[in-house]
Amino acid sequence: MGGYVNFSDQELLEELRLGNRVAFTELFNRYWKKLLAVSYAYTKDRSSAEEIVQEVFIGLWNRKDQLNIKTLEPYLATAVKFSVFKSIHQQKRREELTMLNYQTELVALDEEKIHAKFLQEYIDGIVEQLPEKCRLVFKYSRNDGLSIPEIAAEMNIAEKTVEAHLTKALKTIKKDLNSSGTFLIALSLLIK
Repeated sequence: MGGYVNFSDQELLEELRLGNRVAFTELFNRYWKKLLAVSYAYTKDRSSAEEIVQEVFIGLWNRKDQLNIKTLEPYLATAVKFSVFKSIHQQKRREELTMLNYQTELVALDEEKIHAKFLQEYIDGIVEQLPEKCRLVFKYSRNDGLSIPEIAAEMNIAEKTVEAHLTKALKTIKKDLNSSGTFLIALSLLIK
């Protein structure tokens, strides 16, 4: 078994074609450090460099029956360089797609904000047309987040009156939004 150390690359390749794992291990031990250095020179990341070298050797093993290599070291170095460039290209592509997705999400968020702002302004317009006490109850409830008892205390009116004003405000807003076709969109803004 120790005799494989003295085998030439061509002899090891012949053994590799026959499926000899010991010959494969000898090739790996002979070249992995050099290939790691080549890979690392391009990737500047040890983990990525190791992964690339492993992939090259896995590819060598998987294609052992089809190998027609004249000189092994340049072949392996070229395979590593190709894998590095392929990896870099894939990484750049992933980054581009991530950026594109991010930009698309930003545009969608901007559109949502515009729609929400328009809708809020539309609802504010409806609220401003409500009778004064009804408008105040709605604003205390939705804008200030006050509870019915807190609104009743603030306005010095009964809780049932607060409920009646709030119900009237919500019905008026719903009716106006329904007539303009925007009720479903606005529903999420009103229900907090």
